[in-house]
Amino acid sequence: MRITIVTDAWKPQVNGVVRTLGRTSDELRSRGHAVDIVSPLDFKSLPCPTYPEIRLSLNVWHIDRRLADLAPDAVHIATEGPLGWAARRWCLRRGYAFTTAYHTRFPEYVGLRFAVPLGASYALLRRFHDAAARVMVATPSIERDLRERGFKNLARWSRGVDTDIFRPGERDWLDLPRPIFLHVGRVAVEKNIKAFLDLDLPGSKLVIGDGPQLEELRREYPGVVFTGLLDEAELARHYAAADVFVFPSKTDTFGLVLLEALASGVPVAAYPAPGPIDVLGDAPVGAIDEDLRSAALRALDAKSGECRAHALRYSWAAATDQFLSTLAPIGNA
Repeated sequence: MRITIVTDAWKPQVNGVVRTLGRTSDELRSRGHAVDIVSPLDFKSLPCPTYPEIRLSLNVWHIDRRLADLAPDAVHIATEGPLGWAARRWCLRRGYAFTTAYHTRFPEYVGLRFAVPLGASYALLRRFHDAAARVMVATPSIERDLRERGFKNLARWSRGVDTDIFRPGERDWLDLPRPIFLHVGRVAVEKNIKAFLDLDLPGSKLVIGDGPQLEELRREYPGVVFTGLLDEAELARHYAAADVFVFPSKTDTFGLVLLEALASGVPVAAYPAPGPIDVLGDAPVGAIDEDLRSAALRALDAKSGECRAHALRYSWAAATDQFLSTLAPIGNA
């Protein structure tokens, strides 16, 4: 099958959407499918306000020729940006079926930055996704939330983790007072990182990642270790050396970093929000609590082996099976 994935989020960005699409594309190609990525790399673009790593494509009308030349058997629209809207229009004009995915809680993100009412943002997203044959969502919590907001044609597409890269390893090399409480992710307001940094915890706090709040938080919290962005090998090494992974976000739809921590044998502390609720469930692999400090301290009692075993339930092969079963050939509109 020739599959075209249209996304406004793509390399060199480092985030969950890009990693998910990259790993899924690799898995699809390994099964003999032809996969084409239509991204801002193919168009003139400018930085997205408040999120400059994302490029907003300008000459999106060229997507018509690009898609026609690719002649896909199936089109998957991964994001609700300029390219996503342009690909949606191309499919609708031709009566082609397509699928979409709800990767990011943009209404909450936009609301944190610009005070746009959630109702208005969700109405726009509902219009975008309602034209799709199926809307792929990562977790039961997000599926329930979207259904209550009037979204239709929802289908499950979970996530995976590379358990060869992210695995338990040497711990003593990281010369910080223990316990080490780790956070990995984009350093931005929607990730709610200050909720973690403000906690009164023993030992050390370690933050890995880049983003618009990085320099501000470095100045405000001089006792916290900020590494910036790390390559995958160094990231895996830091995961394995931590004692607890703290995930303060309340806006993520899944949280690949949760699986990476668990695969490294590191328990998770989080708020009871979509993502942690679905990934951790009732498993003894950390703690979920509205009191994040209490969750972080209780997570210290979780066993590394149980964390690792829990992560092994998630594979990119299984996630790609779901993707393929949900994909809609263009002639099925």
